[in-house]
Amino acid sequence: MSAALVLALGGGSAALAGPQQYEPMSASIQASLHAAVSDAAAPELLIRDPVARDHWLAEMSRRLEKRIPDPRYREELLISIHYEASRAGLDPQLVLGLIEVESGFRKYAVSSAGARGYMQVMPFWVKVIGQRDDNLFHLRKNLRYGCTILRHYLDIEKGDLFRALGRYNGSLGKAEYPNMVRAAWEKKWAYEAVAVAAGAAPAQSIDTTAAAPRAN
Repeated sequence: MSAALVLALGGGSAALAGPQQYEPMSASIQASLHAAVSDAAAPELLIRDPVARDHWLAEMSRRLEKRIPDPRYREELLISIHYEASRAGLDPQLVLGLIEVESGFRKYAVSSAGARGYMQVMPFWVKVIGQRDDNLFHLRKNLRYGCTILRHYLDIEKGDLFRALGRYNGSLGKAEYPNMVRAAWEKKWAYEAVAVAAGAAPAQSIDTTAAAPRAN
């Protein structure tokens, strides 16, 4: 079955992730990534204005309801995605699109290459930047690793999201996967923040360095 058909059918039974490749890195980068996945701060929705915060959560929850029927778990997942994406300087809607393509929002998804969880993280990353007992099926741990790794690839590629997504999927230079993520991001998860009251803080205080990937 083609990757495009898997997406059209809502994810299928197998996860999409390709063989994310281990690449040697300097000790300083490894230490930085280790620190990034080790921080255990409690998740919160990083939108300052309460009206905008409630609107984002309600809208994303509506869109995710068919995938995650349990409202409490759905809210926990969305808050965690927003927190981890914002923490890594990523657009939360981008990460939602990536998760839809990678795992179809299945917590225990395992690809043929062995990638695990929502963001389809390869187990070698635990040895490289994590701790031996890190569980890649744990909701927040998986999101923490996935967002940290994508941020790392964006930094390597100097902000080129098309190439960073290729690295993330183990398909660098091929257009299919980046274009699938872009399509999911733009068609399913695109979101305009609601206006806030005069004098209030901006609706979102995140670094959206990750611009839409270019087509190839």
